[in-house]
Amino acid sequence: MSESALPRRTVIAGAAAAVVGWNTVDRAWAVETPATEAPTEAPADGAAADALAAPPRLDGTLVADGGTLARFGGDFGHLVTAAPRAVLRPGSVRDVATLVAFARRHRIPVAMNGQSGTGSAAELESHSSYGQAEVRGGVAIDARGLDRIIRITPGRAVVEAGVTWARLTDAALAQGWMPPCLTDYLHLSVGGTLSVGGIGGGVQRYGFQTDTVESVDVVTGTGELVTASAHENRELFEAVLGGGGQVGLIVRATLRLVRARERALVVNLYYDDLSAYLADQEKVMLERRFDLQVGDASLNAAGTGWRYKVEGVVHYDGTAAPDRAELVRGLRCVAADTTFVDQTAREYAYRVDAFADYLQAAGLWSQPKPWMSLFLPASTTETFMREASALLTQEDLGAGLLLFYPFRTDVFTRPMTVMPDEPVGFHFDLLCFPTPGADHAAALRRNRRLYDRAVQLGGKRYLIGAIPGLTRADWRRHYGSRWGRAVAAKHRFDPAGILTPGQGIHS
Repeated sequence: MSESALPRRTVIAGAAAAVVGWNTVDRAWAVETPATEAPTEAPADGAAADALAAPPRLDGTLVADGGTLARFGGDFGHLVTAAPRAVLRPGSVRDVATLVAFARRHRIPVAMNGQSGTGSAAELESHSSYGQAEVRGGVAIDARGLDRIIRITPGRAVVEAGVTWARLTDAALAQGWMPPCLTDYLHLSVGGTLSVGGIGGGVQRYGFQTDTVESVDVVTGTGELVTASAHENRELFEAVLGGGGQVGLIVRATLRLVRARERALVVNLYYDDLSAYLADQEKVMLERRFDLQVGDASLNAAGTGWRYKVEGVVHYDGTAAPDRAELVRGLRCVAADTTFVDQTAREYAYRVDAFADYLQAAGLWSQPKPWMSLFLPASTTETFMREASALLTQEDLGAGLLLFYPFRTDVFTRPMTVMPDEPVGFHFDLLCFPTPGADHAAALRRNRRLYDRAVQLGGKRYLIGAIPGLTRADWRRHYGSRWGRAVAAKHRFDPAGILTPGQGIHS
């Protein structure tokens, strides 16, 4: 495996001060004060010096200035703050292994941080919503230091973990290929979404993004760099994909690609009747009527009830557009409201960018966001949705939305991405963008109430959501028969228990 050609160096900076080591007594980086000041922290000799562990030699940099630590102490959800003691900006994959090995020896927690977004460095952030990628008192690894697209060949891409799906999409399109399952918002890191699953409109055909992975390079909690696939180191492969960063940090991935099509015909179907909506969503999915299929629920204009939308996409080339009448045949939607939008495949892939720009301009992007993502068995989805819709208000959603669409559970092949125990499930994805001043504590209590009800009805959760008060018993119930497997993998690959503590799975 090729590595960065950057010169070997270690730069650890506090407020204009170099770090001389890790203080094993105080559990903090010991910094050397500037020459003009008295050396109040850096020990000269004796027992204090014995407490210092020299920092590892790195190709990149390890920084500990207050501004950087504060930025890595928050995330997209803005609900939890847990600042690290240092941030690694790796200059190579080897840096991650070196740092994790050092951290294991000194019991320093470590987490990879995807630093998603499109703006300046100050505007980038973890896209978790409840502190899952934060590492209080530990070391955060800035995934943007691993941002190389190593190669794209027919049907395959090899990328480092910090590459965004947007960069990969454009690079693949330039060669006539496309990732088979894309998240709705593309400016997320590959390593980040593979650590939790990675869901989007292609889920009915391809499963999660984790289901399109051929192999990964992983730094385990022991500091080993291991290549894992379905045929090599399979236990690690299955434990790390969708595993929430508990057994290893993904640093590189080999992903499947599919042939890109030129255009996307988007069909929007509207329903005022929940039962008809659920039946038609399942019908068109099982008939494979669309290449991509999502949907959402929203309060109607009068605020007196809910309206449901199927969004189906058919990709095609040239002038060979699909038959529009055939696409809506036999469905019970409100026919007069049906719309068709014909655009390029790339325009559809980037459709969320304009909405994100609006939210940022309105100041809502940086507000606390109590998101919650659930997977429900089809047999109880209507019950859950009727109860949830009676509870949710427009104030809960704010400028956000509620994604709501079906999937086949047999397309999910990675053991750590647990699903309801039925052939068909529905994704209930509450993406709130509340206005300033909203009661976020009440929203978190609502999330917990909805989560508990979903579990009663056979549902599961997605790892990025904001659900408070989860206990070990909750996690055991979540993983079900796979809990023992999750625990065994944690003990084997992260015996010191230092990786990604923000998830709270094994705490």
